[in-house]
Amino acid sequence: MSHLSNPRLAFLWQLVVMVASAVVSAFALNEFLIPANTFSGGVNGIAQLLYSAGKPLGLQINTGYYILVFNVPIALLGWFKLGHRFTIMSFVTAFLTSLAAVLMPVTNIAHNPLLGALFGGILTGVGIGITMRYGFSTGGFDIIVLVLERATGRTVGSLMFLINFAIILLSGLLFSWENALFTIISIYAATRMVDLIHTRHQKLTAIIVTTKPDAVAQAIQTAILRGVTMTDSKGAYSGQPNATLMVVLNRYELYALQASVSTTDAHAFINILNTVDTSGLFMNEREQAEQRQQLQN
Repeated sequence: MSHLSNPRLAFLWQLVVMVASAVVSAFALNEFLIPANTFSGGVNGIAQLLYSAGKPLGLQINTGYYILVFNVPIALLGWFKLGHRFTIMSFVTAFLTSLAAVLMPVTNIAHNPLLGALFGGILTGVGIGITMRYGFSTGGFDIIVLVLERATGRTVGSLMFLINFAIILLSGLLFSWENALFTIISIYAATRMVDLIHTRHQKLTAIIVTTKPDAVAQAIQTAILRGVTMTDSKGAYSGQPNATLMVVLNRYELYALQASVSTTDAHAFINILNTVDTSGLFMNEREQAEQRQQLQN
C-alpha cells in the first residue's frame, strides 16, 4: 500500500505507520541493542550512551526519556527550517518511540551480542525506512542533517556518517572497542535496511498516463515542485487520446507524487522507473526551498 487516493484514509495509514515504526524501533532498542550494550545511530544512539553511562552512577533514566528530551529542541528547529507537516509527523513518531521505549521492558532475547547488534540494526532500519517511505522521518538527527544540508550543501549521508562515527568512537572510549565493533555492525545493518526500503537520494522517473494532464501537472508541481514534461499520446487498445507526463524525482518525493496524482485523477496510470543518472537542471533541496520562498513572496 504505497499510497491512498482518499486523503483521510492516507492520513490514517500514516498514523498506522507512525505507531508501527515506534513499536519496531523501541523493540530493537529494548530487546536487542540495550541488552547487548550495542548502540544505534543518531539520537537513539546518544540516548543509549547516556543511559549506559548513567547506570554505574545510579542514574536509572529510561532511554525513552532521553529520546524525547533531545527531540523537543530538534522539532523546534525543524518547525522553523523545514516543513511544518514533516516536522509534526516526525516529532509524533519520535514521541511514540520514546513512549514505547518507556513502556516496553528491557529483556535480552538474543543472548548474543552479535545477534543483538545484527537484529537490532535490522529492526532499527525497518523503523526508519517505513517512515521515510511515507514522507516523514523518525525525528532526531534526520531533521538536523536536513537543515544542515540546506545550509552547507553537503549530502545527508556524509553528515550522518560524521554523527554515527562519533557514537562509535564514544562507545569504544567509554565502554570497550568490542562494543564499538558491534555498534558498527548495528549501524551498517540499519543503513542497509533503509536502503532496501527507501533511498532518499536515488532518483526515479515517473511516467504518468492521464486524461487530465493540466490538472495532474499542476498537482505534481504543487506537491513536489518538480518540472513536468507533457506529450500527447493515445491508447492502443481504446484508441482514446490522453497525455503522457514525465517527472524526475527522488524517492523521498514518491509518496507525495503518487498521492497528488491519484487525488487528481483516480484512473491515471503511474509507472516508476529507476534513474541511473541525470544531467542538467535538477533542483536539490536547498534550491527547492529557495524556489518555494520566491513563489510565496
